[in-house]
Amino acid sequence: MKVGLFSALQLAPGEDVGKGWADFLEQVRLARDVGFKSLLIGQHVVTAPMQMLQPMPLLARLAEETEGMQIGPGILLMSMMNPVMVAEESATIDWLSDGRFVLAGGLGYRPEEFEVMGVDIKSRVSRTVEAIDVVKRLWTEERITHAGSHFRLTDVGTSIRPKQSPRPPIWLGGDVEAAVRRAAKVADAWLGAPTSTIDRAAELLKCFRDERAKVDAATDVSCPLIRECFVGKTQREAQATSRGPLLYKYKAYASWGQTDAEADFEAQFDDFASERFLIGDAHQVRDKVQEYQERLGVDHMLCRVQWPGLSQGETLDNIRRISEVFAAL
Repeated sequence: MKVGLFSALQLAPGEDVGKGWADFLEQVRLARDVGFKSLLIGQHVVTAPMQMLQPMPLLARLAEETEGMQIGPGILLMSMMNPVMVAEESATIDWLSDGRFVLAGGLGYRPEEFEVMGVDIKSRVSRTVEAIDVVKRLWTEERITHAGSHFRLTDVGTSIRPKQSPRPPIWLGGDVEAAVRRAAKVADAWLGAPTSTIDRAAELLKCFRDERAKVDAATDVSCPLIRECFVGKTQREAQATSRGPLLYKYKAYASWGQTDAEADFEAQFDDFASERFLIGDAHQVRDKVQEYQERLGVDHMLCRVQWPGLSQGETLDNIRRISEVFAAL
């Protein structure tokens, strides 16, 4: 079982960006040193008052800091992006990282993001599918001509093709059946969301594998899964320390319409978290991870280890304890 770091450089209103960046860099370096095998950095735009740095510049800066780790954006808002820029920026980072780049993309869901990016939210599925096709072709063909519903390219070649051959992997996120089946058709793997229960994740993985078998029955694809994770010295400490920061984070998600919570999300939060997150002492978290291994066949779990309000010391301790849990599996 590989463990990765799933993160976003998100800072509370008024928090010092310079200190936030320094803390994030320390977290990434520690994760690398204790055996984390991957790093995905999330993307949103117009998140004020929450502050958030963008993933592609961060990944370029972190390429040399993450030796031995697979790195990429997650989730890149593919439906709003120009695929030529995605292809060229991704290929650039693939070279800077010595061929360790993965493109993890998704549809996006916040109406305000589509509005400011000048994209009709109703076109997000077709734009994403078409963009992935364009990116693949730019990475693997010397010159392409493409006349689609959203993008037009006439006999052009990308400025830079990736180091990986034939191309970097593409993961596609989503938490509904249609998105998972889409990932099976157009991407290399489905990236499981942290908001699904283990039962729901099992259902969605079956959808993926059933659909994938229609595309290539000979290929056994491993799909990474994202989980919120906090390992404490005791269960009580883990829950007490992580609850406030996680609740802050998921209240924001609820306000954006991402969760299926009712209006009084705080009253539901403990049940919501217990069904989805890896929170507890080392033995409890290890048992939960083993359940994911045995029930889902998952061999790559990306852990989010820090949320607004969690101190740097608590975050670093969490990274160390998580590494010990996965090393013991």
